[in-house]
Amino acid sequence: MAKNQKQAEGPPRAMKEKRIVRDEERGHWNSKTEFILTLVGYAIGIGNVWRFPYLCYRSGGAAFLIPYILMVIFAGVPLFYMEILIGQFSSTGCTGMWRLVPLFKGAGIAQIIVNSYCMCYYSVIISYPIRMMSYCFFAKVPWISCDNSWNTEACVVAEHISSGGNSSDIIVTSSDEFFHLEILRISSSISDIGGIVWEQLVCSIVVWIIVYFCVMGGVKSVGKVVYFTAPFPYILLFILFLRGVTLPGAWSGIKYFVYPEWKYLLDLKVWADASIQMFFGLGPGWGGLINMASFNNFRNNAKLDTYLVISINVFTSFFAGLVVFSVLGFLSEKSGVPVENVATGGAGLAFIAYPEALALMPIPQLWALMFFFMLFLLGVSTVFVILESFVSSILDEWMWARNYKWQLTLCTCITFLALSSVMCTNAGMFILQLLDWYSSAIAVICICLVEIIMVSWIYGTKNFMMDVEFMLGKRPSLYWQILWQWITPIVIIFILIMSIAFIRTITYNDIPYPSWAIILGWCSFVSSVMFIPLYIINIMIQKRATFKESMQKRLKPLDWTPGDPKDREEYSAFRRQRRMPDFMSETDVESSR
Repeated sequence: MAKNQKQAEGPPRAMKEKRIVRDEERGHWNSKTEFILTLVGYAIGIGNVWRFPYLCYRSGGAAFLIPYILMVIFAGVPLFYMEILIGQFSSTGCTGMWRLVPLFKGAGIAQIIVNSYCMCYYSVIISYPIRMMSYCFFAKVPWISCDNSWNTEACVVAEHISSGGNSSDIIVTSSDEFFHLEILRISSSISDIGGIVWEQLVCSIVVWIIVYFCVMGGVKSVGKVVYFTAPFPYILLFILFLRGVTLPGAWSGIKYFVYPEWKYLLDLKVWADASIQMFFGLGPGWGGLINMASFNNFRNNAKLDTYLVISINVFTSFFAGLVVFSVLGFLSEKSGVPVENVATGGAGLAFIAYPEALALMPIPQLWALMFFFMLFLLGVSTVFVILESFVSSILDEWMWARNYKWQLTLCTCITFLALSSVMCTNAGMFILQLLDWYSSAIAVICICLVEIIMVSWIYGTKNFMMDVEFMLGKRPSLYWQILWQWITPIVIIFILIMSIAFIRTITYNDIPYPSWAIILGWCSFVSSVMFIPLYIINIMIQKRATFKESMQKRLKPLDWTPGDPKDREEYSAFRRQRRMPDFMSETDVESSR
């Protein structure tokens, strides 16, 4: 009887007080608009401009949209919706969410490490547009000619490519030499680190100063900044679209982008590319979605947010493709080189091919300035969320540090600036490409697989749907149960296998990487996901009860309740009404060791 009375009272008083302090000091969005704009800024980044259009063109044009949309529907939407629900229900970030199944807390550590890698190389990527913008104030943009100090004898201006010499001659465009020999001052390979490119380091410092002042106030300051950083790139993108489609040759470029080649649907590599693009585009598995949702109103309509943000993301990717390929069609027209030869992906598209086309327009400084400013805004809004998620994860684990949040944020920015400085060397682009290639993509897929197994098969889809019913007042339909329990896990396993099986040999600018660099790249992947099994092994070693009892307790939720005291009391009553047991406290877990 006493035991039942103790269960009815809910978690111990110490646990309740801990949860109350955590909720009151975390903060909330001032409005739903701030949350939506933050999600849009996070999910839509540079990859929508420099990766998706090229993948779409290379993988069958409009035919690529079929595997991409299918991956979005059967993996992206369920994961996106699930993560928002988890964050909104628990008011915790990417480390606290694993209280749902404490045994998998190592996946939360993996998320922090993956985000650390991403912050390092992504901050350098968005420093390139700042550097490029500085050249837009010249009387003549320097990448338009071969008369600069960095140019070589192989340099050819874009308009003269078709008459640049024999087919056997080595021809390099002026914009290519500008980016590699002036901006990057690139070395011969990753083995030749060289020295610091000081101008690039200064631009990286500028990036981190901007990021710090936007994030130092936590969710309050981020919520204000996104009113500008999220919508303004669309204004610039729309202006560039109107200019692009009026250029000669624009429609031939757009035709290359959208013309469907159905044979590519039989290529599993295309499906693997579509899957990875979905993970990078929507952002599940990184922890940012959960952290941003943790500041939500408890009764917020998460389903509407999911559909809205994902629709905007898919539309933006396709619209950016029209913008990019309209201008590449113009470049093809002016240079006499087929569109398939001028189209490229990644940094080559954003900093070589597209600026090369812009240089052929009247007033190229204006169009280039708009384009690079748009890239910077797209990138910096993503870094906001990653950094805020990183800091919030630390504060969720050590709540005493909340009194020193701005100091912690400052130290974090300085630390990542120092770590990323290695990518401001002559071999910086080689290192950046290596981290981008290996450290994040497959690791995030592994984390998503652990997430979906945790929710659907250990905590249980029915329990999760009951939580959603309490939070939103309506139980999710059978459709969501089938997705979360069966379809999405199968799709993620397929994506993981395809991503590993069809990973391409890494090169940059046709320069292969040495074996030691490839091993180092795989080590960056292992350095994050290894904490998933290591944490489980650590629990096994430290257990004090029998192995079976210890594992059973760590496979059950640890104080999985809402953050707000009132919601928590109502939830406890709701569970008692459904005759569900109370969740374990930290004391219960410690006693099982």
